Amino acid sequence: MAHAQPEKKTPNGAGGKPGGWLESIKTVVYAVLIAVVVRTFAYEPFNIPSGSMMPTLLVGDYLFVSKLSYGYSRHSLPFSLPLISGRLFASVPERGDVAVFKLPTDNKTDYIKRIIGLPGDRIQVRGGILHINGTPVKRRRISDWVQRDPWGNAVAMARYMETLPNGREHLIIEKSDSDQLDNTPVYVVPKGHYFAMGDNRDGSLDSRVLNHVGYIPAENLVGRAEILFFSTNGKARWWEIWKWPTATRFSRLFTSVK
Repeated sequence: MAHAQPEKKTPNGAGGKPGGWLESIKTVVYAVLIAVVVRTFAYEPFNIPSGSMMPTLLVGDYLFVSKLSYGYSRHSLPFSLPLISGRLFASVPERGDVAVFKLPTDNKTDYIKRIIGLPGDRIQVRGGILHINGTPVKRRRISDWVQRDPWGNAVAMARYMETLPNGREHLIIEKSDSDQLDNTPVYVVPKGHYFAMGDNRDGSLDSRVLNHVGYIPAENLVGRAEILFFSTNGKARWWEIWKWPTATRFSRLFTSVK
């Protein structure tokens, strides 16, 4: 009479192939390494926590930043590890690029602004009008930008289409043309540095404030913002799945950053 044999177990006490746990751990490690490589050398996700780049970028936007665009520095690496000196495979940003960079005053905080000034440029704002190398930048008034304040009231701000000297166009908003940063001295951008401003001209702490942001060293550039892949108005927590459809800004998904 045949007798059933007891199931044999692997040395670690689990049924199946020997070394199953080891293979699972290897898979996880490989996945993490691939993610780190992609994040370091290709694309890194960022989210927008403030309104300094309205109307181009909104609070709650999530976007991919291209690390390939400007080459690599130590700030391309996790925790800004000092393994790269200067910049490898460096490429010059174009005027009008929306760029992520490390704040020069602490080399840690991520900022996102629009590149306005290139090395050697003279930048000034007079009466709310941006001047580059002594020439006023063209801006065309279009419909107002309307948003809700914390109490739900509609607040309108003037919205303009601004055209940079290289022909790049982008939207800006202004509370007025006589705000604190609407009349500035002339800034001369040093060699190897850039000058950046927010599209929300009266609500942006940017290169116009020398003791906080100032001129951005090329080494501090992290990458160029390219694709907006998700956007939420903040009215749904991550676990409130039933609110996701009304909180998601579907019209902004998978759009390019201009």
